[in-house]
Amino acid sequence: MRNYKRKTDKGKYSIDMLEKAAEVVREGRSVRHAAKTYNICHVTLGRYIKKKNKRLNAVDINFREEWKPLAGYYGNRQVFTPLQEIALVSYIKTCSDIYFGLTPRDVRHLAFLCGKKYNVPMPNTWSDKELAGADWLSSFLKRHPDLSIRTPEATSLGRASSFNRANVSKFFDKLSEVYDRHSFTANDIWNVDETGVTTVQNPSKIVARKGVKQIGAMTSSERGQLVTLTVAVNAAGNAIPPMFIFPRVRYYDHFIRDGPTGCIGAANKSGWTTEVDFLLFLKHFVSCIRSSPEKPILLLLDNHQSHLAPDCLDFAKENGIVMLSFPPHCTHRLQPLDRSVFAPLKKQINTAMDAWLRNNKTPESTVKPMSIYDIPSILKIAFPTATTPKNIQQGFEKCGIHPYNREIFQDADFAPSFVTDRPDPDLAPSCSHDVSRDSQGTPVQSFSNCSHTPEKFSPEVVLPLPKVAPRKRKGGRKTRKSAILTDTPEKKAIEEEFAKRGTPGLIKKKGNVSQTRMPAKSTPKRSLKRRSAECSSSEEERECFCLVCLESFSTSKPGEEWVRCLNCQLWSHFSCAKKSKMYICHNCQSDEISE
Repeated sequence: MRNYKRKTDKGKYSIDMLEKAAEVVREGRSVRHAAKTYNICHVTLGRYIKKKNKRLNAVDINFREEWKPLAGYYGNRQVFTPLQEIALVSYIKTCSDIYFGLTPRDVRHLAFLCGKKYNVPMPNTWSDKELAGADWLSSFLKRHPDLSIRTPEATSLGRASSFNRANVSKFFDKLSEVYDRHSFTANDIWNVDETGVTTVQNPSKIVARKGVKQIGAMTSSERGQLVTLTVAVNAAGNAIPPMFIFPRVRYYDHFIRDGPTGCIGAANKSGWTTEVDFLLFLKHFVSCIRSSPEKPILLLLDNHQSHLAPDCLDFAKENGIVMLSFPPHCTHRLQPLDRSVFAPLKKQINTAMDAWLRNNKTPESTVKPMSIYDIPSILKIAFPTATTPKNIQQGFEKCGIHPYNREIFQDADFAPSFVTDRPDPDLAPSCSHDVSRDSQGTPVQSFSNCSHTPEKFSPEVVLPLPKVAPRKRKGGRKTRKSAILTDTPEKKAIEEEFAKRGTPGLIKKKGNVSQTRMPAKSTPKRSLKRRSAECSSSEEERECFCLVCLESFSTSKPGEEWVRCLNCQLWSHFSCAKKSKMYICHNCQSDEISE
């Protein structure tokens, strides 16, 4: 029976009461007298005393018999003992903490492997399927309510391994250095970052008919266009008007006509932030906050290539902006905008887009498709709602930036870095336990901070914890780190790095070993290219993105064909361009129509 309900109260006597009655019997009184004194069934008391004497006098007792209770009912069909299940629970939690969690099927397979390894009696169906039963997993989760089946959030290996105590400590060392050098207040500590807004929203939850397998919601199109949004907030809870970057060759003022008050805009062929665009934003930033060398401010930002341009660093230093960069792949935990602003902003944008689709219809009562020029009007509604002082201040507090708290992250936050080959020995997850006994000889579970599980039963021996090989850097890209970018040594090093690169050129071919960059005067011979599985050149190449689906060229499939626009010379998938070699992208077509 899967869910048995007891019909009597038999076998519910406490161990303390049975032990007191047994002590009376050991003093010379009869079993019936002791049972009557403590209102216990004399048969239950006699059985308890017999089992305990047998267990204490045994020279070598079976491991499973050792865990059977001396009184009351127990699960005869339970495969693993309580101690073994505790080891399984500890191992499952450890795998989840290091971002290599086990699926329900993995847990069932692990149970079978452990039973086979340690000769645990198992049902025949386990051996036939090499898998524990679904009923066992259901009962296992009921016996351990601290476990549940969850949907994990996708996290890249770079973020999991880079967010470790060493990198975070270096960042807080730099942060404390600028705090000691300047007397920054909450109004002087700023964070800037970019995010993408597309014309295709994620529909909000709706109320619909129960029992229907699939519920749909209207969106503007299947593949949207992306507009880059640059946002800056400070620790006091304030935000400056944002900046929009449109995927257009030329920028016109009417692009942001309906946008938030005071916002600015720019345009380039890709729609991504470039050095020129970020310099324009810095000028807008200075005009809003009025910083100067006499009144400096702190600007926290990531190591994006556009942020490191020498012109941007020169302008920042001239206007009293101290630029401090985050460690690579750590912004998901260290950047206030990522912690508490961008998530509610995207939610408000989706809600505003749903309302926009309902309110904007053609005279024929059909839904009007959304364009990138409608995004500023949507941000005018969503931006003030998401960038509230409470949201912004919580982001700075959760990151330990303001108020300053370098101990904000605990050992559990650094657990995912355990899978790399560079773990900190002091941060090894506590996944093991030792077996000890109390005064009555009953095994007691005690945990320790070592990396080995008990010798008798160890899931880690059956299925070792994953270890990841060191990452191999491609293309000779420089390894970034947390640094004060406007300090003279760092600034000079970046200027020398940019000087060695020379003038960026046009995209040619892509190899999987290194990226190649063609000279500025070089022009491609063909308008159609194919991604090769072998390295086709020893020079460097600039990254590009499909103008239609925004997929990067470095992540495209080997052998996939790309075609270049005849006007703007940017690339798209051959399939996205409707398999036309005489290709003119939608950006150029819209510019021709507007003219």
